[in-house]
Amino acid sequence: MDPKTLEDAGLQYDVAGPIATITLNRPQVRNAQTPTMWHALAAIGAEIPDDVRVVVVRGAGAAFSAGLDRSMLDPAGTGPDSVASLMTRSDEEVSSAIDGFQRGFTWLRDPSFVSIAAVHGYAIGAGFQLALSCDLRVVAEDAQFCMKESALGLVPDLTGTKPLVESVGYARALEICATARMVGAAEAVDIGLALAAVPVDDLEATVADLAGALIAPMAGAVRETTALLQGAADRSLDEQRRLEREAQLRRFRELVALMGG
Repeated sequence: MDPKTLEDAGLQYDVAGPIATITLNRPQVRNAQTPTMWHALAAIGAEIPDDVRVVVVRGAGAAFSAGLDRSMLDPAGTGPDSVASLMTRSDEEVSSAIDGFQRGFTWLRDPSFVSIAAVHGYAIGAGFQLALSCDLRVVAEDAQFCMKESALGLVPDLTGTKPLVESVGYARALEICATARMVGAAEAVDIGLALAAVPVDDLEATVADLAGALIAPMAGAVRETTALLQGAADRSLDEQRRLEREAQLRRFRELVALMGG
């Protein structure tokens, strides 16, 4: 994507070999999100190089993301990103628009790479859901998660409900969403939302170490394993066994080819 489009969307995007880094770059509003940002995220996902094996998502400034840009909810709003403007459309058009927003999140679950959310400060609403869209979450000790939508009379609609239930179970997910309470870093680790909580100054190095460990094995092995694990909970044992056999066959064939067999 061209730099001007990224700047207008409040994003930075860098690729260094097998690692891509996406930075939410609206620190003056704690990286509040807009549809423009979501469409730009989807565009990044559509063009990410095939040799990228890890995608890191982070926030500039004091927070990962404070969630939805509140200007969108202004009842007098007239801009294309305002909810008031959205509500002048038909139900089908609104549903299609939200589908477009969601695509800024769903691509992070592509098993061809592993996505990591590096979370510090607030991860509220859309920020929480963006972190949930990533395969892994590493958090700073000051991280605060909150699914704020219910307090605004809304529901989480940016694809966060499924990974939240998968991470913490139905009952805890319901409690977190319905009460809109804060979940701190230590609790996030305890309930399975995050891999680890580290001092703020150590977050970047910790994520870099994790990314390095993820790119050390052969790319095909990690990709096949990711695909197997992502859908395992929704499959029968027999189906999962079949997919394991098929994946292993592909791995054996690639290894034999590399050895010149």
